[in-house]
Amino acid sequence: MNILDKIVIDKRKEVDLRKSLIPISQLEQSVLFTRATTSLAQNLKNSKSGIIAEHKRRSPSKSVINNGLNVQDVASGYENAGVCGMSVLTDGKYFGGSLDDLLTARASCNLPLLRKEFIIDEYQIVEAKAYGADVILLIAAILTRDEIKQFSELAKSLKLDVLLEVHNEEELHKSIMPSLDMLGVNNRNLKTFDVSLNTSKALSKIIPNNFVKVSESGISNIEAIKQLQPYGYQGFLIGENFMKTDNPGASATEFIKNLS
Repeated sequence: MNILDKIVIDKRKEVDLRKSLIPISQLEQSVLFTRATTSLAQNLKNSKSGIIAEHKRRSPSKSVINNGLNVQDVASGYENAGVCGMSVLTDGKYFGGSLDDLLTARASCNLPLLRKEFIIDEYQIVEAKAYGADVILLIAAILTRDEIKQFSELAKSLKLDVLLEVHNEEELHKSIMPSLDMLGVNNRNLKTFDVSLNTSKALSKIIPNNFVKVSESGISNIEAIKQLQPYGYQGFLIGENFMKTDNPGASATEFIKNLS
């Protein structure tokens, strides 16, 4: 059993508990539920840098990255840096995140916010909307084609952008459908945790051009982005690289300045 399998087993228990505590009808009454969303896909299309900056305290592959920062400072720092969007991890057990982090980020910036989560139930999509997200992540490795269709169509009906993440060609082929906005290629092998930009390069050829291409994991320097741009990538998800510093906003500012 790999880490993703373990996370999904725990996530099902967690979502069942949340559903029993807060019904969907209550989520739909949230003040943020009627908020007009901002499209991350459009921002990426119009951007020179394409940076999606992440708030991440820890991860299964790196354990603690940074527990000492508050989300408010990180969100406003990223916004001042001129990133295209912000990814907020809301998984508690493995990444140290929470839905409160999403709420705090929403109150602290006007960036499009991606709820970075292991979505296995429609409930989590309604939850994302209620807590101020603009974008959801769907992970092809843990979903069937029918689930991807059902979840992405629900997200679109709520005016949320959909970023679908794949790790290989098989996942990509089962996932392509019109209800997606962005296709993300994760360069990390979830079985070994090895990272290779060649994954993004290889898959770029079979991603249709009507989707915004996003590369995720292992993007720690300008050179990585320069390598991937000729392959049609317009979005680059960067987490650890900024979060391992004392001031993620300042490091994002520096990074974007050096990129132009």
